[in-house]
Amino acid sequence: MSRRLFVAGTAASAFVLSSNSPPAKSVRSSKKVIPPIGMGSWRTFDVGPDPEARKVRAEILRVFFACGGRMIDSSPMYGRSQAVIGEALQKIGNPSSLFAADKVWTSGERQGREQIEQTTSRWQIPKLDLLQVHNLLDWETQLETLFQLKASGRLRYVGITSYDGLQYDMLEKIMTEHPIDFVQLSYNISDRRAENRLLPLALERGISVIANRPFQEGRLIEKTRTRSMPSSAKDIESDSWAQYMLQYIASHPAVTVTIPATSRVDHMRENISVLHKPVPDQALREKMAREFLS
Repeated sequence: MSRRLFVAGTAASAFVLSSNSPPAKSVRSSKKVIPPIGMGSWRTFDVGPDPEARKVRAEILRVFFACGGRMIDSSPMYGRSQAVIGEALQKIGNPSSLFAADKVWTSGERQGREQIEQTTSRWQIPKLDLLQVHNLLDWETQLETLFQLKASGRLRYVGITSYDGLQYDMLEKIMTEHPIDFVQLSYNISDRRAENRLLPLALERGISVIANRPFQEGRLIEKTRTRSMPSSAKDIESDSWAQYMLQYIASHPAVTVTIPATSRVDHMRENISVLHKPVPDQALREKMAREFLS
């Protein structure tokens, strides 16, 4: 079953939250509220000067914000993504609801500070909401810088990231010993390793969780392309496997937001429409996982 447009021809602004839609979740270290579906930019926003490609990215962002999205996540590692995001934000009028999340990905204090300034300039915004130490590169040096920026009011939140189960022991150590606001890690219906230690620890420590790789960079979508939707999809009004997977992730009590990436407007509509879908309870989540693996 291919991914499809949620409502063909329907304007993004026409979507209305239903009473059983997933609630926006507060950043656990503050009162800031973030809807549980955000947007990643790995590969999908790393485009060249082609005006049509950049026009599409601006439309993706327009749909994202019109449907209630807030968090966009990027990194210096993602090529031209930061600059493309910044340009697209300008085109759509710099939405005030933006929650800008980026990363520092270098070694050395001076290099880290310079990279942060460059990142902020590329986004074309006064300051970022969240900066994360990307894949724990020189994490002790960079965390110290980020905490200083937060203390001075130049940054709202501090976080760390990893992916695909890498360095999870170190994530646990940092989460236990340092007052970070966010941890970003891999979590999806196929990869649930974070449920063992990290997600419970995040709840215990009051750390907000960003779930990356919700589709394992498209591999989970490919695996389900010829499969029929399971019976549990009807219970949560999932119209596609993509929605089903996102509903599973977003319903975990420790997950604040998940960040699917896309280069297509119809896929953005499909992803962000999860904000308007029912939330599976724990019993249904267990059924979903069983049916996915069957």
